[in-house]
Amino acid sequence: MRAVIFDIDGTLLDSVDLHARAWVEAFAHFGVETDEGRVRSQIGKGGDELMPVFLSRERIEREGDTIEAFRSDLFKTKYLPEVRPFPGVRVLFERLRADGLTIALASSGKRSEVERYTDILKIGDLVDVATSSDDAERSKPHPDIFEAALRKLAGGPSDTIHVIGDTPYDAEAAKKAGLPTIGLLCGGFPEVDLSAAGCIAIFRDPQDLLDGFAHSPLAQR
Repeated sequence: MRAVIFDIDGTLLDSVDLHARAWVEAFAHFGVETDEGRVRSQIGKGGDELMPVFLSRERIEREGDTIEAFRSDLFKTKYLPEVRPFPGVRVLFERLRADGLTIALASSGKRSEVERYTDILKIGDLVDVATSSDDAERSKPHPDIFEAALRKLAGGPSDTIHVIGDTPYDAEAAKKAGLPTIGLLCGGFPEVDLSAAGCIAIFRDPQDLLDGFAHSPLAQR
């Protein structure tokens, strides 16, 4: 089997800034002051890994679920309508399927969010497997979400499976799961950070990956 496991936020959807704004607003609602740039650097992690950067363990135990629920509702009502796909996503997926690759989604978001994102991207008919934070105990940079995708794919050591993501956390999680990562710059992380995290190839965005597909690690050799 040849397969590709995609992150969603910042990789397929232009949503990173919107997630950062939602976290900043949610933290402010609970009296925690931070800034968008600092929060943005943590997007790609789930709330379980992001909140400890800004909150004490005691406060997370006391209010973590409440803060995360507030942030989730805020994002859905205020920011989700602004989310747009990056150019070339559906055509890239069509090329992958035509080339015989199986496609999986693996997001730190909740299952309901992944389903909504799939609708926004208009790729539901092209996706074979989807995993979310509901399938994992820990979010990225832990490997749980990618390991869940591997179980659903029934992948083995002889298979060729790549992860595509936009953050160092994707690459770190994939490496722990024994998977190579292709990095995309459209999420805003510098190329040097993606390279340092272990990405084996880097492209600007889904359209650039599509344009360079024949020379990418995904092409049939």
